[in-house]
Amino acid sequence: MKNEFYNRLQENPIIAAIKTSEQLERAIKSPCEVIFVLKSDIFNVKSIVDRVRSSGKVVYVHVDLIDGLSKDTLALKYINENINPDGIITTKTNLVKAAKSLNMFVIQRFFIIDHLSLETGVHSVEAIRPNAIEILPGIMPKVTKVFSNTTNVPIITGGLIMDKEDVIQSLKSGAVAISTSKEDIWYI
Repeated sequence: MKNEFYNRLQENPIIAAIKTSEQLERAIKSPCEVIFVLKSDIFNVKSIVDRVRSSGKVVYVHVDLIDGLSKDTLALKYINENINPDGIITTKTNLVKAAKSLNMFVIQRFFIIDHLSLETGVHSVEAIRPNAIEILPGIMPKVTKVFSNTTNVPIITGGLIMDKEDVIQSLKSGAVAISTSKEDIWYI
């Protein structure tokens, strides 16, 4: 599971982040090898995951944003056994721990808005050790470097990535990938 994620990012470090079924179809046709499902519900999440996997791409579901499912261990077990994504994304530390206990690939998402959230995020990563982290907004190369230099966990940057220059800056700062719903960046 881990190797598949990293192998795909070696092929293309741009991750298509999708919120709608229209975006899903465009993401599947894009050169992106990895797709993040940011918005779904209990009625469509399985069909989305199945559609992405049948296209030959890998799919990670933001479990905090699945409408109709609680944000607890039982929901994670259901997702793991019935929906079967390649991994999950969450902001919740308790879900990172639960996902790891279920042997799921987990990406912990952090919103860095000040020094306190930076310090808290670094400490959380060091203590819990998710498989990867996503930092938002992704246009903070200095913050990316702090995580890169202190956590030794693969970093994805996302949010407010506007152009090729932002992509390059993120990668130079230590990110292994960039997630974006901005479709023109999928083709950089």
